[in-house]
Amino acid sequence: MRWLRDPLLVIEGLTMRFGGLVAVRDFSFSVGRGDITSLIGPNGAGKTTVFNCITGFYKPTSGLMVLSTGGPIDAQAVSDLTASSRRYVCRDDRMGSDGLFLLERMPDFEIARRARVARTFQNIRLFPGMTVLENLVIAQHNPLMHASGWSLLGLFGAESFKQAEAAAVDLARYWLDRIELTHRADDAAGALPYGDQRRLEIARAMCTDPVLLCLDEPAAGLNPKESLALNTLLRAIRDEHDTSILLIEHDMSVVMEISDHVVVLEYGIKISDGTPDSVKNDPKVIAAYLGVEDKEVADVEAEVGL
Repeated sequence: MRWLRDPLLVIEGLTMRFGGLVAVRDFSFSVGRGDITSLIGPNGAGKTTVFNCITGFYKPTSGLMVLSTGGPIDAQAVSDLTASSRRYVCRDDRMGSDGLFLLERMPDFEIARRARVARTFQNIRLFPGMTVLENLVIAQHNPLMHASGWSLLGLFGAESFKQAEAAAVDLARYWLDRIELTHRADDAAGALPYGDQRRLEIARAMCTDPVLLCLDEPAAGLNPKESLALNTLLRAIRDEHDTSILLIEHDMSVVMEISDHVVVLEYGIKISDGTPDSVKNDPKVIAAYLGVEDKEVADVEAEVGL
């Protein structure tokens, strides 16, 4: 159980209020380094709100979100950081590697750049008028701007910028090959079939070199063949690229097939946390998905033949 032994991300007491509505209440869980972790639950459970807090779109009402891009999370270092005048980071080389980050204090662009957290969305957000290749190159905007000296070196055609530009195109081509879209490199991204757009969005996120990839319903709208290809891609990302994955998903065939760790939310409260087998047999989870009280689970299971 790497989420207990070697967590990449630890969330403690996360609460998110919108006026009088509590979307997430005192939520705690960990993402293991090298794990595929699934966050599941009925519609309206608060899953996307959790994602929005992790990636900086929302600032949580309270709670601690600690991510380490280097070694294990050190409790004393976290305590020192939270008590110090430093805003959100220690042990950082200014480019985001080997750092300990308090995500709840960070602006969203810094979470992506320095803490190396990437995400996709429920609704595909590609640049539809750009080519497939351009969508992957533009994801590497930060290193390209750094190499260009914030435009000056690029304008004068400096060799360092040319090398960085070539490296960006090479990385984009690598991911095009991995998602089997090299033959569509020069086509507009908006012209791709839906399943190809889903894979392209994941590849674009991977072009930012994340340590944590957050995927919001990546299998939504996919047919069984496309879901199988998605499973293969996500396993490869975990196994070959040292990237931990946190995903929201309603397709239980995907969740149970690829997850190392499953966390279940209902009405903003955690009701289960463990391996896929333990979670799918948890009476509270069964009750949440069937829409019945815990005490009625046995009766409903018997009625429908579960």
